[in-house]
Order: sequence, then structure tokens, then C-alpha cells
Amino acid sequence: MSEQESTKTRLSAKAWACEASIGRSRAEPPDGIRNEFQRDRDRIIHAKAFRRLMHKTQVFISPDGDHFRTRLTHTLEMMQVSRTIARSLGLNEDLTEAISLGHDLGHTPFGHTGEEALARVLVSHGRSFRHNEHSLRVVDVLEKDGKGLNLTHEVKDGILNHTGRNHPGTREGEIVRIADRIAYVNHDVDDALRAGVISWDELPKQPLRVLGDRMSVRIDTMVRDMILSSREKGEISLSEKVCEALMELRAWLFKNVYNNPRSRENSKAGDVVSALFNYYLQRPEERTNSDPDPVVETIDFVAGMTDRYALAIYKRIFLPRSDTIFKQPYEPEDYS
Repeated sequence: MSEQESTKTRLSAKAWACEASIGRSRAEPPDGIRNEFQRDRDRIIHAKAFRRLMHKTQVFISPDGDHFRTRLTHTLEMMQVSRTIARSLGLNEDLTEAISLGHDLGHTPFGHTGEEALARVLVSHGRSFRHNEHSLRVVDVLEKDGKGLNLTHEVKDGILNHTGRNHPGTREGEIVRIADRIAYVNHDVDDALRAGVISWDELPKQPLRVLGDRMSVRIDTMVRDMILSSREKGEISLSEKVCEALMELRAWLFKNVYNNPRSRENSKAGDVVSALFNYYLQRPEERTNSDPDPVVETIDFVAGMTDRYALAIYKRIFLPRSDTIFKQPYEPEDYS
């Protein structure tokens, strides 16, 4: 039995089967070993943008500790949650995994702080920026030197609609949309406690009574609730009680962690992104050659930077360097 046939037998009638895929923008012959969603997963894992997630902020900019999450570890934790739910519901794990791995490829340096800064500076150019939309541009256009990854329609749909007003067209995409919040709300609490930005006593008590005191308990509570609720309602969802607790904890995090100047040097990081955008917009010879529109090309260049690369470039461009001031060893003037 082939991998595609064995996968088909495990799926429920509500799963999005590989053979039901709308397909790719550019038709390709079948792989013979991997199904189409597995091929998408592998392409994402080998993408340059995926490797750069290792050095992009989740919440804390350049943390001193080794155990704080990055955008990459968030992606892997969220993927694990998504796959557990998909398997329990008999949905397509391969599709769920591919969407999970690709959902944050378009994030700027410095996480949501960088995203907000880039969106603000673009207002004067009549443009906008959202990381989910840029994630789609990364996989469609920017990877493989402008050829893109040529992913399936379903994976691209899930990446684009994992956040925002519109919803994915597959149940697997809906799983990722909710699992993303489950993952980041819980591990961001964990990181904030580790960093000393918040204390245990400050956490809101009502959502913890519903979800649990420990991170592992909270995730387990929400995963089990989502599986049970989805089975009962026939659609991907959390129960009302658990959803309210999750959203209350999320709102508390935005107020007390994400917008807390102790957790991220928000204004400084935002200023770095804005300054780099304005600098490179005026210097086409220093940008990547990704698009004839100078604003789009500058967005591509700046959004693709990692935290450490953005800081290094900012330092080189805007901060004085002694090696350029003193070309020769200093010799005092002879006033005799």
C-alpha cells in the first residue's frame, strides 16, 4: 500500500484528502512517494525563510537566556498542538503540518513590534503590512530566487487565513488558526514568568481556574476541549467556557506583556525597522532585486531580516564607528 493510499484510509469523511486538492499554480508530476501536502511540508522546511525564524523574536528581543521561544520554536510547538488535534479528529495531519510550518514565514524582525512599525511607516505610502499576507508572498514569490515554492492551494489558504478577518477553507486550516493562539498564549506566559516581566501572583485568576495553573495543564485542557467540542458541534471550535478563558488570558497578555516596555524595547525596535525601511527605500542599489515597485522591494528586504541582522545593519548605517574615524594611529599635533 502506498503512503497516499494508507493516508486516505485513516482520514474521516470531513478531512481534506490529498487527492481533493485544487492543486498548484504550476502543475507538477506526482512524486510517487510523498503526497502533495507532504511535498509542501518539505519545501517549507528547506526554505531560507524557515531557517531565519530561528533568529526572529517571539516576544523577547535578543534574550540572554537559552530557553526563551523564538519564532521557530513557536512554530514547532504550535505544529505539535495542531497535529494532535488533527489526528484525534481524523483530519489530514500532513495538510495541518504544512500550514503550521509556513504560517509565520512572513514575520518581520522583532515580532509584532516590527510588524506594527512597518505598517505605520507604510501608511504614508498608501500601503499596509500584515505578516500573514507577507507569508503568502514569501512562499509564492520570494523563495527560490523569485520562483516561489509552488505550494498547493490548501496550504496557501491556511497560511493566509491563520489570522485576520477571513477564515481558512479547510478544517485543517481552522485547527491551525485556533492552535496558534493556544500555543503562543501559553508559552508567552511561560517566557514572561521566566524573564521576570510578570509574577505568578499577577496572572488573572479566572482563566487559570478554567484552564489550569501550569502550562502543560492549560494546553492539555484546551486540546482536549477542542477535540470534544469539534466532535459535538461538527465544526472546529473550543467550548464557550474555554474560549472565553483563552481570550481573557490573551487580552491580559497584550496589556501586561506584549505592550510592557520591560518585556521588549518596543519603541527602539520599532524605530530600527522604520529607519531601515526609509534608508533602503532611497537606495535601490543596496536592496534585493525582488520587485519593480520600490516600496514592495523595500518591504521584502526589511521584512526578511532577522533580529540580529537588522541590529547589525542599523549599527553599521546609523552609529559612528571608530575604525572609519581614525584611519591611522593617532599622533598628537606638534605645536612647538
